[in-house]
Amino acid sequence: MKDKVCVITGVGPGTGSALVRRFAKDYRVAMLARSAERLHSLSETIPNTFAFPCDVANTQELKAVLEQVRATLGDPDVVVHNAVGGAIGSVLAISPDVLQQNFQVNTMALLHLAQATAPAMIERGEGAFVVTGNTAAYRGAAHFAGFAPTKAAQRILAESMARDLGPKGIHVSFVAIDAVIDLQWTRKRYADKPDEFFCQPDDIAQECYRMAHQPKSAWSFSSVIRPFGEHWTMNS
Repeated sequence: MKDKVCVITGVGPGTGSALVRRFAKDYRVAMLARSAERLHSLSETIPNTFAFPCDVANTQELKAVLEQVRATLGDPDVVVHNAVGGAIGSVLAISPDVLQQNFQVNTMALLHLAQATAPAMIERGEGAFVVTGNTAAYRGAAHFAGFAPTKAAQRILAESMARDLGPKGIHVSFVAIDAVIDLQWTRKRYADKPDEFFCQPDDIAQECYRMAHQPKSAWSFSSVIRPFGEHWTMNS
């Protein structure tokens, strides 16, 4: 599959980089993120990866970068939307500008990605979108006013894409991470927790890869990741 192309947004030091490592085993990977330094470092150490610095919240910039990807690597076969905009704050405290920005990153960027890349997938009769989310997409906690609405909208948009594009051969899935991801800052915040409390970025990446490659007769839309010890919080 090395002639195939995968676009991954939100290539940060945790899940994003893990996604790159996993998909680069089988794809040429176009990496999108704001940090050009991180992307170029990854491209120097991981074969089949290509840096495309980009702020997905900037619509014109995103569209231009996707054209660069197409010109450099070809039309994407898989798109993983991992970029995330988040904020903690109550309804009375959150800035409307913050909520608007998070909509741009989480929801509108997904729409632009789909509109730019799905037509070529439809023409080929195959392709996949994987959207990484979390259980904020299913509930509105008190201090998630600037975040949960955007993830809920993202999930519903992804489901609309799945119903629209599925009959055309395009698989769309939503991977919700109801877990604390193993990162340097989460280790400091939860210093008293055992190793099994944390969800490993490489394991998340493997689940995303699995969802992108499900057999067509058994496509599923939603996967909710929980490591051992995580409380069941979907309905809380």
